[in-house]
Amino acid sequence: MGGAFDGRVVLVTGGSRGIGRAVCQQFAEAGARVVVHYRAGREAAEETLASLDGDGHVALAADVADPAQAARLVADTVGRCGRLDVLVNNAGIFEEHRIADVDYDAWQTAWQRTISTNLLGPANLIHQAVPHLIAAGDGRIVNVSSRGAFRGEPDHPAYGASKAGLNSLGQSLAQALAPHGVYVTTVAPGFVETDMTTEHLTGPGGDAIRAQSPLGRAAEPDEIARLVVFLATPGTEYATGTIVDANGASYLRT
Repeated sequence: MGGAFDGRVVLVTGGSRGIGRAVCQQFAEAGARVVVHYRAGREAAEETLASLDGDGHVALAADVADPAQAARLVADTVGRCGRLDVLVNNAGIFEEHRIADVDYDAWQTAWQRTISTNLLGPANLIHQAVPHLIAAGDGRIVNVSSRGAFRGEPDHPAYGASKAGLNSLGQSLAQALAPHGVYVTTVAPGFVETDMTTEHLTGPGGDAIRAQSPLGRAAEPDEIARLVVFLATPGTEYATGTIVDANGASYLRT
């Protein structure tokens, strides 16, 4: 796949670690100039930058839950790199808030924070990115969702709802943007070996989580990243609107 993204600029939100870092690395290997977004972890973002093939990559900080910062992130990307060809909406949060265990204030806080980061942030980034994606020609948007959008998340209900909303957003915009030469797809992973899931996978329920898949394990970040890069690759236009399940057959939709 080397060279498929020569001359293209890719913005990866949540690019400093986990799935995002693997996505950044694989786009760089394919020739892209990568913008590594991070919220607060500058050191991790610098580590990601240092791991990337090629040069011209940059790290940019923003809280995507803040509409003004989301808009500035896109503007800074274009200002630093001159264009934007691919937006990967990967940044997200995963907070426990069991309805029977939290008070009303904690419930509201969890929902507001999760929806703002996982759904409104991508929506605002897409809005700001679209003029640049159209101008670049053959623009791509890849959203990173979750199997939780389909099977439910009883301990993290705002997370499941935010990802279901992200799926719907992607499908709606795939229809709206195809006539403009911008293609929108979604990858919906199950458990992946990342910082976000370490507590779950190394805790007492880790074996049960791994057993959910007939593969007997969680995914590696590189496996998810390969799908993201594939869906952004020229020649996959007819996949627009697609939601790709990547959960090791742990949850099968009909």
